Parts: sequence; C-alpha cells; structure tokens
Amino acid sequence: MIESLSALLKLMRDNGAERIYAKKLAPNDNSKNQLYLGGGFGALNIIPHGEIITDKRKLAGSKQDRPKASVSFFWIDEDGRHQAPEAQLILYPDYPEVRMSGFLKRCKEAPSEIMRVRDPGRVLFMGMTSDGDVLGYATDALSAITAELNARSWQPVGVFLELPTDPFSKKSPKVMLLDELRRIYELQWIASQRLAKDGSRMPYKASNAGGYTLEAELGIIPNGVAEPDFMGWEIKQYSVRNFKRYAPKSAVTLMTPEPNGGFYKDYGVETFVRKYGYPDKKGKPDRLNVGGTYTCQKSYHANTGLRMALRGFNPSDQTIDLDGGIMLLDREEEIAASWSFKGMMEHWNRKHAQAAYVPSLYRDPPPEYSFGSRILLCEQTDFLLFLKAFATGTVYLDPGIKLEKISSSKPSKKCRSQFRIKHRDITQMYHHSEEISLLG
Repeated sequence: MIESLSALLKLMRDNGAERIYAKKLAPNDNSKNQLYLGGGFGALNIIPHGEIITDKRKLAGSKQDRPKASVSFFWIDEDGRHQAPEAQLILYPDYPEVRMSGFLKRCKEAPSEIMRVRDPGRVLFMGMTSDGDVLGYATDALSAITAELNARSWQPVGVFLELPTDPFSKKSPKVMLLDELRRIYELQWIASQRLAKDGSRMPYKASNAGGYTLEAELGIIPNGVAEPDFMGWEIKQYSVRNFKRYAPKSAVTLMTPEPNGGFYKDYGVETFVRKYGYPDKKGKPDRLNVGGTYTCQKSYHANTGLRMALRGFNPSDQTIDLDGGIMLLDREEEIAASWSFKGMMEHWNRKHAQAAYVPSLYRDPPPEYSFGSRILLCEQTDFLLFLKAFATGTVYLDPGIKLEKISSSKPSKKCRSQFRIKHRDITQMYHHSEEISLLG
C-alpha cells in the first residue's frame, strides 16, 4: 500500500512520469458524469492524446458532432500498470470544455470505489510520460496522501495542481528550469553547437544555431518530435541586438505545420509552387517562391493571388466547428492549401502548454552565443487563443516555400509554412505570463 505522497511521486517517476499533476475531484467528477478537465481546450495541452476524431453520434441537446481523442491511460499501484483501454477525451465545442470518460471500463484493477462515487475530498493524480502514456492514481478524503497534498501549496495549472517529479525535492519543474537558465547565463559566451544523436557536442554554424546551442546546454537532443523540450517546457530562443532593451530582431515562429488539405495536399508541393509561385525577387535564376504575409484582414496577395480565410470559428463568442480550418484561397475561391483545426490543435497542444522565451546575443569569430537574464515564462495556453489571435491578424502565415532548378528534371524544393507573431504580442497566446530576472 502506498502510504505517502513522496512514495506516490516516486512510483510515478519509476513508471516514467516526467510531469505529475493532481486534480481535486468535485462530486460530478465520476465515471457516470465524466471527469471535468476545464473550460476551453487547455487540458489538451497537459494530457497526451491521440488523433482528434469526430463521433457522428450527437449528444443530446448539442448542435455539433462529438469530437474525441483516445488516451493511453494506466492505473498504477505497487504491482505495476493496469490499462484502461476505453479512456478518452471528449471535446464539447458548444461550451467549450474537455472531459474524460472510459477510465474504469475493462480495467479490473481501476479504483472504482473512488471514481464511481460523488464523495467530496477525493483526488486524482496523473503522471505524463515521454511516451505519451498517462498514469493514474486516486485517493479518498481519508487518505494520508490526500492530507499531505492539502497541507501544502502547489502551482495551479488550470484545474490541476502541478507536483514535483522528484519526491525529495520541493523544486517545481519551473524552478529547475530557471536554475538551469541561470547557470547558462553565468557561462556568458558559449561556442555555437548542437548535440548529436549520441549526446556528444558538435560545432554548428547555421542561422538557427542559437536555439540548438541553448538546447545543447540543457541536454536536449534534436529529434524533430513535436513535444516539449525540458520537463514539460518548450524552450524558445530569440535573437536581440543587446541586453539593455531586449528588442527582438525578428518575429516569433509559433509552429510550422504542413497543410493537410487543398491543392497543396492533393497535387504536392512542386505543382503548388508552379501554379501559385513567382520568380525570386532578388533575381536568383531558375527559382520560384511562395512567400508573403497572409492574414484574414488582407485581400489577395499581389504575387501569389492567394488570400487567407478562417472557416468554422466565431471570434465573438469563440465557438468552433472542429471540422473547419485555416485556408488559403485563390481568386476562383478554390482552396489552394488548408490546415484543419483538428490537426492544428494537436500540433499546438503538444508544444505550447508551457513556454520559456530566452534572449540571445551572437558574435564571431568564432561563432558564439550569450543568453540573457530576463526570461519570459508563458503558461496555460488554449487553441482558442491561437484562433482568436489569427482572426485579428495578430498571428499570421509567413510561408517560406521555394522551388529551385525549376527547369531541370529534378528540381529541389523547400517546404516551410510558418505561423508567426510579433514578440510583443506573444503573451496574448497564454492565460498567464511573467517576466523573470535570473539575477534576483
């Protein structure tokens, strides 16, 4: 029997948990009424989940079909993991809110005596692993673990409380991250580098070397996986001219998802660029580009003949049809490229629950980076905030798509669909943000 909070945290960590949360359960949080995970879609940033699909069976009183996503959920105890194969997240766009259901079905070892009742004082602990599994453990009001949880203050994250992964440490992942960033700041100038797959350091001189250098100091091996970088935190480096004003040199790239619909998806990048691209503006021969800035406020782009549209989202009441999306339309109103809300939501949820924005300076020779002492920490985002910002033009599409050697039999292509925002507006993407000085 697990008798203390520290023993439970250790069990979670031994089973692979990298982030651990607790939710104090309300009477309606049970297997009959489902588990309420908060208003909006913020819970999707915390709980790993599968593809969002639409169940065509409509809920009573709802005007929309029911979107849902599977969860790889396991109840844990001293004997190991016990899968609840029917666990899933249910999205209610009408409200909006997220709930979880099926967490007891087909799992004999599930704590049914706790999760089927309406008793006050119950707590659900959830651990998130790097493999995308969710570990669950429930306690009642009389448990010593519950008493220990209630006796201390914890960092709230939506409807959850964030707990340390180290059972013997009082440091939260946020504090541990700041400790590491303070250490890196004190190093001053660091050789431009990145980590190889085996963890060894290697020189690196590309234009994006600042981010790789910071990640190398944090022990992050580049893997191209859309998951947070450091203990649940996404690390975003940005270049500044000096550490007095901290003025960013460029906009922040939020994400770079490929279109999953329209002419782009149906016929491929090369055909898309040949249809909508234009000769390189700097005179580079044998090259076509698709670039520019696209917002819902602008008309057709002079070079591509494309305009941006947002279908299925109402900014005034923030209601959303998850079968909608972001679209590039040509002058015939044909969809040149599109990004479905479901696909965009999954991409956003994995990377932006918690983000740290770190300023950097560059000098050469040799190429070196120094990282600043003023860190912007942003937490508790929601995909609805992204859509609201996109609807107003605060977030915009800035594609960097090109086709080189177009007259050859094997032209080379570059695909990069950038959704960007000015650094001064980044806090609009989160419910909570703060600027931290590593000096005090």
